[in-house]
Amino acid sequence: MIISAVPRSKYKDLLAVWEASVRCSHDFLCDSEINRLKPLILEHYFDAVDLRCIEDKSGSVLGFCGVADGNVEMLFVEPNSMGLGAGKALITYAIKHQAATKVDVNEQNPKALAFYLHMGFSVIGRSPLDSQGKPYPLLHMALNTVDALV
Repeated sequence: MIISAVPRSKYKDLLAVWEASVRCSHDFLCDSEINRLKPLILEHYFDAVDLRCIEDKSGSVLGFCGVADGNVEMLFVEPNSMGLGAGKALITYAIKHQAATKVDVNEQNPKALAFYLHMGFSVIGRSPLDSQGKPYPLLHMALNTVDALV
């Protein structure tokens, strides 16, 4: 697996990974909500973060991670690659090379919560609404120690 910066030409590949991952892990989101988010992801959110993707040897995108101001703003893995190390590689890279120490996780996504707990993060707070004011509670998490994965 190879982690690298993401050129704009790969944004549509990342959006496909995002949608597949969200449909697999965010069962609390309806189709209309996912469709509402897609253009925002593609046209705004990707450009707002330091974006990295992980690819297999053939160049297929397995997942991606975006960090801004030390916060993991997005980390999504293609469903067929979940549990195979892509997410761990991305979060480890984000911590070591992008100074990531925080992440917000949807409370209704227990697999993501378990993943971040396993990776050394702890819940430090909760918000009843997401960043867009929608009723999807967020758990605010912080890395227990900077050297947790080093």
